[in-house]
Amino acid sequence: MENVFDVLKERGFIEQCTHEEEIKKLLADESVTFYIGFDPTADSLHIGHFIQIMVMAHMQRHGHRPIALIGGGTTMIGDPSGRTDMRQVMTRERIAENGEKFKKIFEKFLTFEDDKAIMVDNAEWLLPLNYINFLRDVGAHFSVNRMLTAECYKSRMEKGLTFLEFNYMLLQAYDFYTLHKKYGCKMEFGGNDQWSNIIAGAELVRRKDGDTVYGMTFSLLTTSEGIKMGKTAKGALWLDPEKTSPYEFYQYWRNVGDADVEKCLALLTFLPMEEVRRLGALEGAEINKAKEVLAYEVTAMIHGEEEAKKAQEASRALFAGGSQDAEIPSVDLPRAELGEGLEILTLLDKAGLIPTRSEGRRLVQQGGIEVDGVKVTDIKTVFTEADFKDGAVIIKKGKKTYKQLKLV
Repeated sequence: MENVFDVLKERGFIEQCTHEEEIKKLLADESVTFYIGFDPTADSLHIGHFIQIMVMAHMQRHGHRPIALIGGGTTMIGDPSGRTDMRQVMTRERIAENGEKFKKIFEKFLTFEDDKAIMVDNAEWLLPLNYINFLRDVGAHFSVNRMLTAECYKSRMEKGLTFLEFNYMLLQAYDFYTLHKKYGCKMEFGGNDQWSNIIAGAELVRRKDGDTVYGMTFSLLTTSEGIKMGKTAKGALWLDPEKTSPYEFYQYWRNVGDADVEKCLALLTFLPMEEVRRLGALEGAEINKAKEVLAYEVTAMIHGEEEAKKAQEASRALFAGGSQDAEIPSVDLPRAELGEGLEILTLLDKAGLIPTRSEGRRLVQQGGIEVDGVKVTDIKTVFTEADFKDGAVIIKKGKKTYKQLKLV
């Protein structure tokens, strides 16, 4: 069987390694138990987490054992990595509820039968800790001077870093140490912003047990210009259909930049790399075929084949100038609010398509708004109930954003 290290490297996942040659040999020679931590700070995982899930899936397919670690304990502190402010303090009950939702996502991609993968919560060992004992047993191995050179702390020093957050590195390191002791875990993976925490964990295991363990980080999902992907008008691109509908999810990938298609296919699908390169090499209008494949594959993995097909059909209808479809994101408009009719700016506002009326005015005057396929260029245009064919209108903003306004 091919070495999973080479697979991850070829697909563009790997950013940094603690010991590249040793890791490559380890993954070739034995079945390795590794872990990735997920702090349940929200009630859904988002597309940034999906990179880590794909890594776990690739590793398991090549005979290695993932530990999906739910950060029930660490979430009560908050990771300062990549943050400019302190995370909101959450209740234990809320954290537990979020963690349960994470588990349902993991189960779509990993096989947990016969201990082929494990899910654990670090609240199990972090919450019962005795503070004095922890400081003596773990804190003694950390240099404050060295910790302050870590990027996750340096970036916060000017605005203020609480002592609460300063403890986070020790807790994450203790996770690695605990998982090594309990499950023989030899590797920790994470996003590139976790590098300092991963190194701290490997160092703690070495100091306390004398064993060598390893760390690897992965690229964040960014565009060809280096901009972080996964942001929508509503915020993050969530994996929960209640927060980001399958149609909106599909449309996001259908509309990625031409230069980003190959990278996304490599990171977010299991398509063979020959096919990824073939699709990524398409040019002009042909690249839209690659975008359709990307959108369908990722949506099917997250939301299932049926939802992916519905989203694809709705998308094709819209690109072809189609009409109302149940899968297009919709907003209800009470008939009482429509009254004798509403001007286009009010309609756009009701549909949630504009942040301000001045922005709506600019869009209309520049020809960026269509209603049921007809361009609207006069801000005084009024829409009455007669315009709502079958009780709905489809508003198109720019080239890629659609919203269905339904009378109720």
